[in-house]
Amino acid sequence: MSTPLDHEFVRAVADAADRSAAPLAADPDGQLAGVTHRALARRVKTLVAAYRSPDSSLHGSGHAVVAATAHLGALWAAQTATGLFAGGDNVQSPPDSAFTVNDVCDAYVLAAGAGPELRDVTAVLAEIAGAASASLLTGGVHTPNHRWELSAALARLHRSFPDGRLLDRVEQWLAEGVDIDAEGLYSERSAVYASIVTNPSLLLLAEVLGRTDLLDAVERNLAATLDLITPDGTVETVHSRRQDQRLSFALWPYLPHYRLLAIRTGRGDFARAARLAAADGIEDPDLLAQTLLTPDLCRALPAPDAEKLPRDRYLPTARLAAHVSATAHTVVYGGSDVPEHRRIRSGLACNPTFLRLFAGAAVLDAVRLSRVFFDLGPFRAADMEQLADNRYRLTQTLTTAYYQPLPKDRRRDDGAYRLVDEGRFSAAMAFPDRPEDEVSHTTRVEVDLRDDGADLRIDISGPQVPWALELTFRPGGVTDGAIPIGDGRWCLTTGPMTYRAGDDEIHVEVAVEAGEPLAGPDRSDVLRYDPGQDYTVVGGTDATTGNRVYLGGLGPQTLSVALRAHRTAPAF
Repeated sequence: MSTPLDHEFVRAVADAADRSAAPLAADPDGQLAGVTHRALARRVKTLVAAYRSPDSSLHGSGHAVVAATAHLGALWAAQTATGLFAGGDNVQSPPDSAFTVNDVCDAYVLAAGAGPELRDVTAVLAEIAGAASASLLTGGVHTPNHRWELSAALARLHRSFPDGRLLDRVEQWLAEGVDIDAEGLYSERSAVYASIVTNPSLLLLAEVLGRTDLLDAVERNLAATLDLITPDGTVETVHSRRQDQRLSFALWPYLPHYRLLAIRTGRGDFARAARLAAADGIEDPDLLAQTLLTPDLCRALPAPDAEKLPRDRYLPTARLAAHVSATAHTVVYGGSDVPEHRRIRSGLACNPTFLRLFAGAAVLDAVRLSRVFFDLGPFRAADMEQLADNRYRLTQTLTTAYYQPLPKDRRRDDGAYRLVDEGRFSAAMAFPDRPEDEVSHTTRVEVDLRDDGADLRIDISGPQVPWALELTFRPGGVTDGAIPIGDGRWCLTTGPMTYRAGDDEIHVEVAVEAGEPLAGPDRSDVLRYDPGQDYTVVGGTDATTGNRVYLGGLGPQTLSVALRAHRTAPAF
C-alpha cells in the first residue's frame, strides 16, 4: 500500500511559490531591474513550477508564461560569450554560473513536459543551458562545496542533453572524495553550505548516477545536524569555517532533505527535524518545483520520534559538545583554526565564542575571554579534551618573543633584511635568523555541562595582563544584580546576577579562587573586549552585540563561574 499524500504540505508549498510568483506574473517588466542572474533563473523555475502545479493559483496561467519569458530574456542578456554569467563578486565564475544552470536545467525539465504554451520557454532554456555547457565542463572552483554544485550542474545537463564528457568530468570531481568527516560534518562545517549547496547537490548526483554512497553521505550529515539544532529553530554555526560562523542560521533550508530521507527511510528522528523545520510555516518558493521534480516529497511523513532528554553529543573532529535537557541547551566549543594557522582568514573557523546557553526565552549567545597579551586576540582553544562525560578542558598557550641582535654572519651592510611574518606581525627584520626570548601565556577553561547549565573553572597563567570574561545575552531580557556601565554593558564583581526574559532566566555566580579581586566598574581599561590586531589593524572587529556583562581583572587568576538555567517550559 502506497503512502498517502500530505495535502496540507502540498498546499503550503504552492502558497509559498504563489507569494513569490504572483507579483512577477502581474508585472513582469517592473520586476527585472537589478536582479542577479541567479535570482532570474530561480524566478523562472518558480514561475514554470506554478504554471505546472494544479495547487497553484497560476496553474495554466498565460501571465506566468509571459513573466517567465521576460525573465529569460534578462537572463539571456546576462550570459556572456563564454556561456558564463556576468555579475557578482567572482568574475566569469564557473561555480556561480553553475548555481544558475542548475535552476535552468530544472526549469527545462518542468517546461518540457508542460505542453505547447511553454514551447518557446523550453527552447530558450535549452539554448542557455547549451551555451554554458562547455565552460562548466572545463571550469574550475575555489571552495570545497563548489565541486559538488558544479558537478550537479554537469549531471543535470547530461540528464536533459546527454553527453558522456559531462559525466566523465563529474567522475573526475567525485574521485577527489566527498569531504565529509567521521562525525558527518563537511570540511567547511557550515550549515549554510551543507543545506543550500552540498546536500542538495549530492542528492541530485546520487539520483542521476545511482550512487548510494552519496546518499549515505547526506544521511550522515543530517544525522550529525540533529544534535546541532538549537531550541530557537536554528542550527549551531559557531564551529563553521564560512561566513555563517557569526550568524544565526535557520533550520528551514534543511526541510526538503530531512523530509525526503524521512519518507524514504522511515527515520522518525528525521521526521521530527522536518516538522521542526516547517514549524513556523513554509516560505521557500523553490519547494514547489522540488515537489514536482521529486514527488516523494509530497508523501506523508512517518511518525516522528519523541525527543529524548537529556542527551549529549561530542563531535571531536570539530571539537564541539552539546548537552540538552528539558531545562537547558548548552554548547561548548574549542575547535578554532586560528591557534594552528595564527591568522584570521576566510575559510578558517575564527569565532572566539566558547560557550552558549539556551534557557527558553533567556539566551546566553556567547561567552568569550579576552586577554591583552601582545594584541594576539581573545581566547581560542588550541586543544579540547574530554575529561569525563560532559566534562571538557579547553587550553590555549600563546607564545611570542623579543628578538636579539642578528648574529655576525647574518648581518647586511645595506640593512635590507627579509620582510617576514613572525606570527604576530610582519617586518623587514629576518626574524628566523635572530635569537629570541620567548614570552608565554596559558589559559585553561574546564567546563562541566549540567542539566541546568554549566560550571566553568578558568585558570589564567603567565605574566600579569588584563583579562575580561564577556557574557553576551540576547536582547529582550532584563539584567539584575550587575552594575550598568553604559552602552548595553554591565559589570559583575562578586555576583550573583540574573538575566531574565519572560519567565525564563539564567543565573550567574562567580568566585575568585586565586589572584586579585575582580575589577570594579571604574576599570574601563579592563572591562572590554579586545578582538586582537588582525581586526584592529584594518579598523575592524568581531565583537558581539547584545546585552554584555563583563567580569575581569589582572592575571594570573583562577575563578569559577556557575551558569544556571531556570525554565517554565521544556526546551522543545
